[in-house]
Amino acid sequence: MTAKTMFVHHVYFWLKNPDSQEDLQKLIEGLKKLGKIKTLKMFHLGKPADTNRDVIDRSYSISWLNIFDSKEDEEKYQTDPIHLKFVEECSPLWKKVVVYDSVDV
Repeated sequence: MTAKTMFVHHVYFWLKNPDSQEDLQKLIEGLKKLGKIKTLKMFHLGKPADTNRDVIDRSYSISWLNIFDSKEDEEKYQTDPIHLKFVEECSPLWKKVVVYDSVDV
């Protein structure tokens, strides 16, 4: 993977029921299934770290960091049947999603 082609897709999820461990586990299981998508080179599933500074937002439930070789690979990921099924099955669990896409400078 070269810096010129790397595409980073970082998704933050806020659950409708943030205290529900069942909903959290359903979302985590759904996200792990996305790891099977062929254009995805690397992923990281995370929860808010125990850090406290004015610039840190810890209000989200789960973050999903994805690395692709290119924007085109990320676009294929968006339309992959595995991704479409994830959205269909898991979207009732969240109240908010924020996405940050970035490329190297």
